[in-house]
Amino acid sequence: MKLIAFDPHRTEFYCQYERSLEPRVNDEAEQWYREGLAATSYDLWPEDRDYRKAAILWTKAAEQNHWRAILNLATLHLQGTGVERNSERAVQLVEKAMSLGVPKAFDLMGTYHMNGTGVKQDATRAYAFWAHAANMGSSDALAYLGDKLNASYDDPKGAFWGNRGMAIKMMECGYQQENGNAAYLLGHELSFHERFERALHILHDGVKFGSEDSANKLFVEFDDGRKVVNKFQDKSRAERYAAIADLLRLNPDLRLPNLDKVLPLPPAILPYWDGEKETLVNGAKPVKTSSLADIKPAPASLRQGRAHIPDGFVLPDEPQGGHLIQRLHTDAIISGFWLAQLAKPYTPKQVAWNAAQIPMYYAQGESFTPPEDFTKESGVLRFHYLGTPVPKPLAARHVPDWRVPQGVLREIPVPSRELRSSGLLPAPATGIWHGHIDLAHPLAKVFNLWTRQAYVEEGQPFPDPRERGLDISPKDIQWQWLDQANQPLPSGRKDITIRNFDPLHSEEHGH
Repeated sequence: MKLIAFDPHRTEFYCQYERSLEPRVNDEAEQWYREGLAATSYDLWPEDRDYRKAAILWTKAAEQNHWRAILNLATLHLQGTGVERNSERAVQLVEKAMSLGVPKAFDLMGTYHMNGTGVKQDATRAYAFWAHAANMGSSDALAYLGDKLNASYDDPKGAFWGNRGMAIKMMECGYQQENGNAAYLLGHELSFHERFERALHILHDGVKFGSEDSANKLFVEFDDGRKVVNKFQDKSRAERYAAIADLLRLNPDLRLPNLDKVLPLPPAILPYWDGEKETLVNGAKPVKTSSLADIKPAPASLRQGRAHIPDGFVLPDEPQGGHLIQRLHTDAIISGFWLAQLAKPYTPKQVAWNAAQIPMYYAQGESFTPPEDFTKESGVLRFHYLGTPVPKPLAARHVPDWRVPQGVLREIPVPSRELRSSGLLPAPATGIWHGHIDLAHPLAKVFNLWTRQAYVEEGQPFPDPRERGLDISPKDIQWQWLDQANQPLPSGRKDITIRNFDPLHSEEHGH
């Protein structure tokens, strides 16, 4: 690929947003991608993470041009996790994402060239890729180059350059896109120029964006009472930032848009905290309403013929009558659902074939027939007895949102009343608010995120995107109230109040 050479002394820069260039993905590929994330969640113990399963799922999604799956799969091949180590394959996958126009792919290719990963090590070409990625709006590339340009002179060895004006512009562009590293670097830089109030707010935003460095920085500032916090020593606030930093290190996927619910900036009074680190993160992470009315028919109930299982019924954990296995073209010795499986799946294709099979009903005496895509070359086929369907209560059929097992989202009950407000008005109630703009708005892809939330006290203004550099007027934002307001203790002090959706409790109360 022909690239324009990196110019560390450039004077012109236009802030592009990477989300506006990221290609859309289809629903089926997105589902496979999410299942792969669930199998490798940071919330799981390392030994419980199933990278082989994720590799199979992301391979299927990558075949349908799901760019996030493509880049995740490249990382697995690079590390040899879940698949054989193959740096050449990793490069091919990143090149595929580049052909789809994904800004992050160009940023990653820059890293490959700097490290000599699957390609010839070439720092000049690496910086050219990073510059190209930054021009496309890659927030990671913007943060990285902004840091490299943030010096007062050029390093003779080419490790950094003196172009602070451009560095600030790049950091600002990354910050506008809620990049945690960009926020940290920008806040840190502004503090050196004694722009302490703005530095404080940007670093606080950095924590919301998932920046461990920002949380550690504010821990030190409040613990020592330094200039960024107006020499206001506050050990209680410092302790909370330190606790949050610990959990951000364990789960880099965390985003904490509702941080002000558990750790508002001064002069706001801190709500009571029980001392558990998880309380801070659970209160600050994004939320989503859920109810039993949201439960959709089970996929098996929508299937026809042998695969149909009535809605409200599921196959038992253990088959009635015990485990039975029969060969192809034999007669079922008992009525029920049977699952076709290859006896010894060695290849990824065979493993994927087994994973794609669904249970089929066979009455006693019926002969087992092979699936349509089965051939003699596929392998030896066996049929495993799974039992007959049993009733499943509505509450037990609730499947949490895919982000809940990842530890990055909390499901909450539907609020007692529906409340919406324009961004121009003060908040009519205290709680978590979710913001949204019209899909026709040119920045809709940038603004309309599942993390676009804020904890706002009644009577206070809603967040103004223009304060972060986004050209979105508050009048264009519709905010929806999700409740979760902190409740007062007998002393009158507010408590960090967390109310999660409980399907069993909801069923008991007929909700």
